[in-house]
Amino acid sequence: MGLLQKTYQDRIAAGDLEDDSGQRAALAALTDLEAKLEEPARRGGLFGFRKDPQRIPSIYLWGGVGRGKSMLMDMFFDFSEAENKMRSHFLEFMQGVHAEMNVARKQGVSDAILPVAAAISEKARLLCLDECQIDDIADAMIVGRLFETIIARGTVVVTTSNRPPQDLYRDGINRHLFLPFIELIGEKFDIHEIGSGTDHRQNRLAGEVKYFVPPAGENALRIDEIWQGLLSGGISHSYTLTVNNRKVILNHYCNGVARAAFWDLCGQPYGPADFLAISQAVRVLLLENIPLLSRSNYNEARRFVMLIDALYERRVHLIASAAAQPEKLYVEGVGSFEFERTASRLYEMQSCGWGL
Repeated sequence: MGLLQKTYQDRIAAGDLEDDSGQRAALAALTDLEAKLEEPARRGGLFGFRKDPQRIPSIYLWGGVGRGKSMLMDMFFDFSEAENKMRSHFLEFMQGVHAEMNVARKQGVSDAILPVAAAISEKARLLCLDECQIDDIADAMIVGRLFETIIARGTVVVTTSNRPPQDLYRDGINRHLFLPFIELIGEKFDIHEIGSGTDHRQNRLAGEVKYFVPPAGENALRIDEIWQGLLSGGISHSYTLTVNNRKVILNHYCNGVARAAFWDLCGQPYGPADFLAISQAVRVLLLENIPLLSRSNYNEARRFVMLIDALYERRVHLIASAAAQPEKLYVEGVGSFEFERTASRLYEMQSCGWGL
């Protein structure tokens, strides 16, 4: 039994994880990949030893929300001894790619993908990307050549997604131009579905109170217990999203779960694009210390509405602590009438089936 599989077994024994046949199959593929990455380099070329970049396939893990894809990829990443490894959320990675391509174009480079892909391969022998999804035509038009070049230069990619490859960018504009990326996945990636019908996050949240009033005392302790349970033994870290050249920071993040205070998100000069990026990056958000809202904190209240709208549309699980129940959060001032929709959404997001 390899170290990765032993760690998985130990976490099951400790009660941090539930045994899952789909996860075990994916874990076996990741263990095999790590063994291949550790094999001695093959001799070839003018400069002695080198890896054969076509010999080691990349991996595409897909399945429904809460199946443990990100958790497995992060376990693999943490234990991998590959040199020059890099881990990122797919959306954040693509934003960085576009930014670097813009720099290259300003320097007069006609084909900006090539130097950007070369720089990525120099930094990353192993590239792990969480939640592969294509919603933007700008991404759709470049991912095929980008990843073809990265992989050709010897980088091994491990990515997770909620969708099988053939469903990426479904119904997108000019989708026929995107199809080479799907073909690339079929040729260069081993595709593994984590097909268990179990949503482990949903199980952990089933029957749980998801909205706590007041936010202090025992309720604060209860939210901390929920947070620790969702971490499943993982360690949280700061996670930065780049949105239109701005930094959006989640101070506490692990495996698609984030924890933030109201003022961390709604007290910042964030707009709809920022909250959309947050909703795309997380599957569960613990939002603490929502205050009473009124004309005195109108800007923060307006951002809170945008945040809830973004989370609602993406069906993100929300665990919240607040100064009052939803219908009593915002009872006077400009925008209080419109807040009724937000209050209704907050109640709906507490339902047992939410997020499925």
